[in-house]
Amino acid sequence: MDTKLRAWWSQRQGLDGSLMGKSAREVLAQTGWSRSVGGASPYLTLFARAGLRRGEVDAELAGLHIHELPSARGCTYIVPADDFALGLKVGQNFSAKTEIATARKLGVTDAEVDKLKAAILKALETGPLDPEALRTKVGNAARNLGPEGVKKGLTTTLPLALGLLQSRGEIRRLPVNGRIDNQRYQYAVWKPNPLAKWKLDEDASFTELARHYYRWIGAASLAEFQWFSGLGVKASKGATEPLGLVTLQDDLLATPEDCDAFHKFQAPKKPHYVLSGIVDNIAHLRRGTASLIDREDASPDLARAMGSVMELSNHLILDRGRIVGRWDFDPETGTIAWSSFVGVTPALREAVARTECFTREDLGDARTFSLDSPKSRVSRIAELRKAAAA
Repeated sequence: MDTKLRAWWSQRQGLDGSLMGKSAREVLAQTGWSRSVGGASPYLTLFARAGLRRGEVDAELAGLHIHELPSARGCTYIVPADDFALGLKVGQNFSAKTEIATARKLGVTDAEVDKLKAAILKALETGPLDPEALRTKVGNAARNLGPEGVKKGLTTTLPLALGLLQSRGEIRRLPVNGRIDNQRYQYAVWKPNPLAKWKLDEDASFTELARHYYRWIGAASLAEFQWFSGLGVKASKGATEPLGLVTLQDDLLATPEDCDAFHKFQAPKKPHYVLSGIVDNIAHLRRGTASLIDREDASPDLARAMGSVMELSNHLILDRGRIVGRWDFDPETGTIAWSSFVGVTPALREAVARTECFTREDLGDARTFSLDSPKSRVSRIAELRKAAAA
């Protein structure tokens, strides 16, 4: 059953080659919003599923077919255009709540924030600006919160106001070099505001998120949806109730239609290897890797190599939903360092070579997260090569 379930998840996630030739917008609509953490995972997600090169993805980003938004749990995701409003709606009142509470403790008033938001919108009337240019333009409307603010992670009032304007669709953030794996931005007024025509209230919006979520992954526990959405237990039950979910197996829930689809599904017999990113949705949507690891692979060494079920230390090598290896990119040599838990075959080597070429030619590097660097990766790469040689 585990083999069949993993293969079904893989198919639902488009990791079986069925999405080749699709656009980034289509892939993200079908398999889920891609978590953006300043690393290469969104590019790897789209290459693994549809063979999309960076130039194609960047063109969709520039054309607003996809965009990075504060969405589920207030976290940033790459979202397809059809879901801009939903993503913004379900992301409101998460990180902003914490920042507003912190700001109030530092003496910041709502009126002060409203004045700053108005100053930002006025400053952006002439075109996009980076944070430094914005600080100059808004002048005294933004203020430094001193050493106490630094302690609490809120140095000035500007990020607070920018975050509030983003979550309400009034402005959007543009990567300065047009790349997803970049964390230097300009801000621009967003017209028309994606939320202007959104009619669903908060409860109905979270039900729509639940409908998207179970369509993306097929089967997940209520606790897993709760984590993804950021809702409490009661609110999660309320959001999913209209979907009529039923038990697929253990604590996994699915729609009746998907239960039928699963029972009719036949797991492919032929291996299909793909290399994807550290926050690929096959693991990220359910916040874990335990169900993707085969029992015969579940050794203490693997547990240490993969990290906890909540946090990986390397990118993934997958075969029909089963994690069969891990990898990192070495920019010094322009090669992938990797090891597998299964026998190395020509098909596996070809999958590694294909992703290695893409990473070297299109990305230049494949950071796991924004703070990942070639220097911080040295020990990981050495460990992978040691494991591969054993």
